Amino acid sequence: MISFLCILISTTTRTLILRQNQSPMDIQRRMKEATASPVQLAGKVAVITGAATGIGKATAELFVQRGAVVVIADVQDELCMQTAADLGHDKATFKHCDVSIETDVEDLIAFTVRTYGKLDIMFSNAGVWGRTIAKNVATVGLEDFTHVMSVNLHGMVHAIKHASKSMMECSIKGSIICTASVASTLSDGSIPIAYTTSKHATVGLMRGAASQLGMHGIRVNCISPGGTHTPLLHTVLNQFSNSLGFPPIESATLKDLLLSPSDVAKVVCFLASDDSAAINGANIVIDEAYFTLQLPM
Repeated sequence: MISFLCILISTTTRTLILRQNQSPMDIQRRMKEATASPVQLAGKVAVITGAATGIGKATAELFVQRGAVVVIADVQDELCMQTAADLGHDKATFKHCDVSIETDVEDLIAFTVRTYGKLDIMFSNAGVWGRTIAKNVATVGLEDFTHVMSVNLHGMVHAIKHASKSMMECSIKGSIICTASVASTLSDGSIPIAYTTSKHATVGLMRGAASQLGMHGIRVNCISPGGTHTPLLHTVLNQFSNSLGFPPIESATLKDLLLSPSDVAKVVCFLASDDSAAINGANIVIDEAYFTLQLPM
């Protein structure tokens, strides 16, 4: 115990001396770097599904700004091709992918490795709300339920499976991020049962994968955004606002509560970077404490 304290005191003293020997300019520079420098993804290769619009598109844009090259994947080909062109073909490439089809996801990962030599970051973001708005398990149609699960859950399984396999084969200590939802942390009956089920299952999948892949240096985490200004949410709220019990998207109250896609993209960027190396198996809620405070709509 005494020797440990001696080492601790000695180390602390040396640290203080080193800090005292720094010039004011050095200290200011370090403080600026620690507080103002963006998360850097230079040299990283990322795949983003559901990248045509909303959170996926905003994340692709931010990843490129931070130095990564991205493969943007979606079923909305024209929108993705335009995004890739806007970002620059030396920084972004488009690949058609229906995440509910495992071979599509397998081909997506193989394409990425062929094109860029590796995969560092997998952002599994594709998701659907459902073709109907059934909130009650007694009225839900199994066809629609199966459709939602095939995209929102099976798509996540396909992404984690093939991304982690590629990372392990290339000895990459990668990051896999899955988009869940605040619906994964609560169940108040206001959100369709199929969507709620898929997002709870996504978090469970993430935790199981994180516990298995951590030994390989691969981190798996979820983000759970609250209401976000995306085409998906706009469509849902404008079509089903009455049956959901929510005001239409034009409501000033709702506008003030909604996040921007870039708000969410910044969290994804952090989880994709080495700055979050100690974070694995986490579900990060991004909702400005809306559900914590239970703010009225």
